[in-house]
Amino acid sequence: MNSSKKDILWKKIFSKHKILEKVSSNGTTSITSAEINLFSEARLMTKFDHFSQLPKLFIDNNLSILPISRGDYLIGTFNVFHRFDSFETPTRKINFPTFLESLDRKNISSEAIAINCAFVTNLLHDFTGEETLFPTVNGRMSSSSFRFNINSTSGKTNVFVNNSQIEIDGGFEGSNSLVLIEAKNYISDDFLVRQLFYPYKLWSNKISKRIRPVFLSYSNGIFHLREFIFDDINHYNSLRLVNEMKYIIQGEPLNIETIQQALGSVKTIKEPEIPFPQADSFDRVVNLCELLKEKGSLTKEEITQNYDFDKRQTDYYTNAGKYLGLIETR
Repeated sequence: MNSSKKDILWKKIFSKHKILEKVSSNGTTSITSAEINLFSEARLMTKFDHFSQLPKLFIDNNLSILPISRGDYLIGTFNVFHRFDSFETPTRKINFPTFLESLDRKNISSEAIAINCAFVTNLLHDFTGEETLFPTVNGRMSSSSFRFNINSTSGKTNVFVNNSQIEIDGGFEGSNSLVLIEAKNYISDDFLVRQLFYPYKLWSNKISKRIRPVFLSYSNGIFHLREFIFDDINHYNSLRLVNEMKYIIQGEPLNIETIQQALGSVKTIKEPEIPFPQADSFDRVVNLCELLKEKGSLTKEEITQNYDFDKRQTDYYTNAGKYLGLIETR
């Protein structure tokens, strides 16, 4: 669903259910999936993995939305996202098992494959310090029931969750801890804390071992892992980064002959009749090419909606890819 259509539908929902008036009076208001489904599928209407994906009406009024059961959502002035800090992160080289044929290290096209590669290369073991890890939990499950506080413009809001659906991309248990992974195969500036916090709350109440929430992103051959801790198990915004590392799979050694051969094969071409790129991150240009390779084609609207690009960035990075001869538009 494109963003303009979603904006229009949410405007209709806000008007019908007097969302702004209720939030102004009560601090929060709830809405059911059945009520949203009258306008469009609730699952798609409420999927906002990044701040940039929020409808304009939400952004203009500092609003966010959280699932609180399988059929109910809570809207309020919550701070549900966490922006990544920009640190210089060390990178380690890892070896890929050469005997594996069903896993192609040069074609990691999904979050699931990225997690499998992270496991078989033992980078998860290195990152966590666990000598042995076993894949134990993943997929969709019920959150069980719990309460927590979340920062809002009026202070803190208490939220009660009762059997909301959650999804864990990967869960690996070691002798001392359970590692819960949220994975993305694209680069982003922030993430939805709920994707780590709800699983963390669930499993903290189920087992005695330490629960370790980890955000894994994969792009351009680099596995970027960030481990967080929640200083207060009952406070959504109490997360703190405690470990961060990048890993790259060891490839063929680079020597002067290889470089000279590459230089010798380069052909000089005319400057393209395309505006000079304004994109400020080559990693995101590469990531966009990866996404296009995986999907075959993407509209600008799909790029903006699904991969933490705003409309202006979508244009910048698409034009950068065109300028380099890597992307074609129709």
